[in-house]
Amino acid sequence: MRTLPVVPRRDEFDALVVRTDYCDDRAWQDVAAEMMESWGDRQYEAHVHFINDPAWAEATADEVLTAVSTDEDLSVVFLADRVSMQTEHHPLLAVTTLTREDCVDDEDYEQLTEFGREFRTVPAGGNEIYANLSIGNLGFEEFAAWAHDDPERIYQPF
Repeated sequence: MRTLPVVPRRDEFDALVVRTDYCDDRAWQDVAAEMMESWGDRQYEAHVHFINDPAWAEATADEVLTAVSTDEDLSVVFLADRVSMQTEHHPLLAVTTLTREDCVDDEDYEQLTEFGREFRTVPAGGNEIYANLSIGNLGFEEFAAWAHDDPERIYQPF
């Protein structure tokens, strides 16, 4: 596993989006623009920290998680990967930072990752997911379940 650059200081209220695919700058601009739109019926301002550095090209979810592991305020990281850049709605890969060590026991971990430790979300859902996880209003497993129930397996915001 390679070592990625240190993530520049991120405000705890900013969702983190890491670009790992550099094949389509226009698609990246679309992703970034959609992430910066107000959300929640336009009543909440978006707060996003973008990493747009080719040093992160082709980084895997595990590599990104290792790179951000010291950020205690981060519960989810969003990857703008090849699927994001090549698919019509640019679905980001939402990956939980939860580890087995964060849980009481194996059963707790299995329950919290019942639908896996990652799922796809349209960029417009990223801020909603991050905000709700940050305040403990909803859990990663709930968003993962909604994505699982979607015909395209992509979380669509309410």
